[in-house]
Amino acid sequence: MLGRKRIRLAIVASKYNERYTDALVDAVIDELGEFLPQARVDLVRVPGAFEIPVTVKALVSLDIPSIVIALGVIVKGETAHAELVAQSVTDGLQQIALQTLVPIIHEVLLVENEQQAADRCLGQDMNRGIEAARAAAAMVEVFGEINRSGNLRMHPRNFS
Repeated sequence: MLGRKRIRLAIVASKYNERYTDALVDAVIDELGEFLPQARVDLVRVPGAFEIPVTVKALVSLDIPSIVIALGVIVKGETAHAELVAQSVTDGLQQIALQTLVPIIHEVLLVENEQQAADRCLGQDMNRGIEAARAAAAMVEVFGEINRSGNLRMHPRNFS
C-alpha cells in the first residue's frame, strides 16, 4: 500500500489558543497511529497562526517532510484582524504546496467563537485533527502512486 519507504510527516502547530491547538495535535497524532503507524512525525510549535507558513516553507526547503499538517485556531473578534491572518495563512500555505509539490493539510481554523472551536477541536463528531490525519494518510497514498508509476491512479478510500 505505502511501499517500503518510511513516511515522514511534519505538524506545524500554533501555540495561540493552546487548549484547542493542543487537542488538534493530540487528535492528529492518535489518528496517524492508526492510519500510518510506521510514519515518523515531527512536531514544530510556533507562536501564532501567522508564523505557520514561513515555518512550513523552511521545513519543505530542507526536504524534511513528505506531508505537512498545519494546525491552528483563530477566533474572530470585533476587528478584521482574524480574517486577515486566516486569509494570509491560507494563501501562503497554498503557494508553498504548489511551488514545492509537498502536500499541506490545512487545518488552521477560523471560527466565530469559543463554542465552534470546542466543537471542532475537543469533540469527536467534527474533530478537525482527526480529519487532518485522514487527509494526510490519503495524500500519502496518492503521492505514493504518483511516485511509483508516474501516473495518478487514485484508489478511493472511505475514512468515515
